[in-house]
Amino acid sequence: PEMKSTGEVMGIAADFPAAFSKAQLGGGQRLPASGRAFISVRDADKAQAVEVARLLARAGFDLLATGGTHAALTSSGVAAEKVAKVIDGVRPHIVDRLLSDEVDLIVNTTEGAQAIRDSKSIRQAALDRGIVYYTTIAGGLAAAEAIAGKSDVTEVRSIQDYHQAAEKQGVN
Repeated sequence: PEMKSTGEVMGIAADFPAAFSKAQLGGGQRLPASGRAFISVRDADKAQAVEVARLLARAGFDLLATGGTHAALTSSGVAAEKVAKVIDGVRPHIVDRLLSDEVDLIVNTTEGAQAIRDSKSIRQAALDRGIVYYTTIAGGLAAAEAIAGKSDVTEVRSIQDYHQAAEKQGVN
């Protein structure tokens, strides 16, 4: 279903990753199946970012991460390439990499007004380039699970079929 006046979409599938993939597709975003992912998260999200990175690496993605996230990933055994932040004043920085079409997926969480301002150029480059971008760790994890699960977004079933299957399993 799609509610055009509010821009909301919904995806239904047998499992959450497939439903998430369908919802993203309904909203105009096709999750990349491979490529390079950029992950840069606030401290509170670093533990979950490791899981996001593991799922994406397992799906064949190469990973880019900024300093603190890079340290969290590599110390947990997840290989990632370190990339500079724009504020570091070193080139090429992450926006250079985005503008060179080297990134296919972004998971970037921030905390505080300064961090939000600092990530504005990343958000703008992602928007300009049509790069799939998540600003919450929950969204990034859902996307990583959908990508790693190789969800089939082409399966079409009626809502009645889902309801009937749930009744057979004793779920109401």
